[in-house]
Amino acid sequence: MRLDLREASKDISAMLLKLTDIGNASETHRRGTAEPEGPPDHLIEYAQMARADFFKFESISNVSTYYFNYIYCNIWEGDCQPHQDDASQQVPIGDMWSGFPQYYSGILRAWYCTLGQCCDSGDCRITNNLTGLERDLQVKLHGQHLVQSVVLKAIQGFIKNPDSNKPLTLSFHGWSGTGKNFVARIVADNLYRDGIKSECVRLFIAPFHFPHVRLVDVYKGQLREAIRDIVLRCPQTLFIFDEAEKLHPGLIDAIKPYMDHYDNVDGVSYRRAIFLFLSNIGGAAINEVALDFWHSGQNREDIGMEDLEHLLQAEAMEANGGFAQSELMSGHLIDFFVPFLPLEYRHVKLCAHDAYAARGVQPDEGTLDEVAKAMLYVPKEEKLFSAQGCKSIPQRINFFLP
Repeated sequence: MRLDLREASKDISAMLLKLTDIGNASETHRRGTAEPEGPPDHLIEYAQMARADFFKFESISNVSTYYFNYIYCNIWEGDCQPHQDDASQQVPIGDMWSGFPQYYSGILRAWYCTLGQCCDSGDCRITNNLTGLERDLQVKLHGQHLVQSVVLKAIQGFIKNPDSNKPLTLSFHGWSGTGKNFVARIVADNLYRDGIKSECVRLFIAPFHFPHVRLVDVYKGQLREAIRDIVLRCPQTLFIFDEAEKLHPGLIDAIKPYMDHYDNVDGVSYRRAIFLFLSNIGGAAINEVALDFWHSGQNREDIGMEDLEHLLQAEAMEANGGFAQSELMSGHLIDFFVPFLPLEYRHVKLCAHDAYAARGVQPDEGTLDEVAKAMLYVPKEEKLFSAQGCKSIPQRINFFLP
């Protein structure tokens, strides 16, 4: 169903006029001249609050047309045209939305749902497909039994507990190519309709978004504003920090309050946010543990979180870079340190099979062996782990395609 902006704006006008009537009734009631039966006190209070915020403008018509288009385009992702010639239909720019009370966005969203535009989650952008998340982690991710278990349970628990006392913060650790970015995208794909491209998701790459140390104070303001804006726009958000070990400690400390046990920060609640930090910190330590298990004849699947999590926490505290020096570590705000194990020959073959399948090709075992053998393996003596994990597999199979 496509909504006509002008018709819908009339509906908002009527709704706001009703609020005005209620507000006027409340004033009459307070003077003792109201009818015995009137609106409930809590509705009168809400109406007065709404009037105070909404009626700073010249007319209801301007408010309803102007702001409905903004809400429709930016909150509910309607089929809008933000650059059309009609000035009354243009989307406002700047930080106007950051000043819009969260309570009223909930009221308007509830009203919008009466038009049949909402999903079971209450927001069509948010899917929270936990069944799909479990399936994708089991089927698409190879050689990472700890990740499959910890990430699924952590996110399931967070999604199912609307009264969480803090945002969920996970720290992914391991060599490049072991699946950290891949898992972050799996999470995004299953929690949000548009995956990593959702306006409820934001990916920050440390050396790309924050390259200059001398500009760290500028970056602090930009980062805080970006996170605050997305939290105001979406009832559940996902923030991914890639190469987190390269973040300046001041940057992490600038957003540390958003990950702490606060009801709100400057009137905004961040408790329904998920923060993922991806880094190579502890990669060598993880590999040593995996190699020790191999030398002792134990299966890698026998490696438990108790073998790695405290080790990773210690590595993160002692590592060079801003991630280790930040209050995020000293404040113990990371809920889980998630280890990504090094990938073996058999896992590389599975990755190659997936890469071929994505192109509609069914490879034979010989071809998969050729792809896996072309990778570099370490340590030098055992040649057990792929030095690049599965990172270059999608490109390498081009050499073996007919």
